[in-house]
Amino acid sequence: MVLLEIAVVVVIVLALAVFVAIYNGLIGRRNRVQDAWAQIDVQLKRRYDLIPNLISTVKGYMKYEKSVLTQVTALRSSIVTGTAQQKAQANDQLSQALKSIFAVAENYPDLKASQTFQNLQEELEGTENKIAFVRTAYNDNVMEYNNSLQQFPSNVVANMFHFQTFDYFKAPDAAQEPVKVDFDDVNAQISGDAPESQSAAPASAQKGKKRGRKPASPPPPPASKAPGS
Repeated sequence: MVLLEIAVVVVIVLALAVFVAIYNGLIGRRNRVQDAWAQIDVQLKRRYDLIPNLISTVKGYMKYEKSVLTQVTALRSSIVTGTAQQKAQANDQLSQALKSIFAVAENYPDLKASQTFQNLQEELEGTENKIAFVRTAYNDNVMEYNNSLQQFPSNVVANMFHFQTFDYFKAPDAAQEPVKVDFDDVNAQISGDAPESQSAAPASAQKGKKRGRKPASPPPPPASKAPGS
């Protein structure tokens, strides 16, 4: 009888030890996810703080790229609000928009040579690299934690204490497509070749006008019909 009681006590103690170990393991994994997210948040806020300086620096040069600057300003607030997926989507779209600004800067030698612009470009690119690094660490921690919420026996403890899964910091595939920015009107206004309405005309039609002839057409109709009918 005594041996049975001892065996029961040992089983209870072992079960309690396993329970505590599983619970503490879940807490540890959750804390690692939260710490990794804090690292992402720091870099997102750093990018958030750098963007106004970039806009202020380039707007005096890029007088015609207002749509791009407006888009960057709108996306700026989105990278520090919303869920992890929403932030990831805004962050990816912002990266594409910033690349557009840096690409257009090639057309402005004075801006490209500006030390302030160069410093901001380096800081923003460095911040983006850091975001990519901590993003990987965060997603790895999320995968490990979420798996533990589904695997037995840790899922039993997780359900008892209502542990919740975390979202990955990964934007949907559609959100990762490059931001489409149309610079046709911008180039036309910069070069002075044509007003906005003409820059939108088909290229073949404009070439025909420059050469003094109309685009290729079918053979002329009989004389009894009006020209062009």
